[in-house]
Amino acid sequence: MMNKSVYSLVLADEVVEAIDRMAYSMNTSRSNLINQILAERVSLMTPEMRMRKIFSEIEQLMDQRFMFIDQPSDHMVAIKSPVRYKYRPTLRYSLELSRDMQGKVGRLKVSFRTKSEQLTAAADDFFRVWKRAEDKYLAKVFPEGVPAQAENGRYTRDLYSPIAERLSDEEIAGAVAGYIRLMDGCIQTYFDGLTEGRDRSAEIGAEYGAYVKTVTAVI
Repeated sequence: MMNKSVYSLVLADEVVEAIDRMAYSMNTSRSNLINQILAERVSLMTPEMRMRKIFSEIEQLMDQRFMFIDQPSDHMVAIKSPVRYKYRPTLRYSLELSRDMQGKVGRLKVSFRTKSEQLTAAADDFFRVWKRAEDKYLAKVFPEGVPAQAENGRYTRDLYSPIAERLSDEEIAGAVAGYIRLMDGCIQTYFDGLTEGRDRSAEIGAEYGAYVKTVTAVI
């Protein structure tokens, strides 16, 4: 992780105005933008540059049902996908990456964009099914339960890896993208079951169990 110190620079007013406009359009600060510009000039990789690279890799790994929303900040990206169900709900995935990648890779927030109480209740039911599967199959890693919370149609999950600092950007992107794709597919399976009048919780649990056997990077 790069350390930061305070330095005084003498800059032309016109340069500062242009930097401020660019920083505003990128939803970042003047200092951070100048830091990134200088880092690129001397061929250094800042945490912000690495996070943008990982986000770009994730976008390449997602299929057409996922739509990337304008990036709210350097360390966060938002993704949405539709769900086939009578209320036409939309899922929103907000992924925030850690600057240092020391153990905790980031945090994923999943929410249903709906005002329907019935749909919110159904979403909470799914997240309970998902949390049970995570607790079951990751019990050796998280004996107290996975670091996640589910309430009011939202699921918040911290993503960890004991070897995060040794993972490549491609490995982190692949693991996070795989987790999101799995959850999105299982959500659709669950709501298909509701439409059909079938409980598909066991199928979701089995799919999660199969997924865990294939990943070792980010969990």
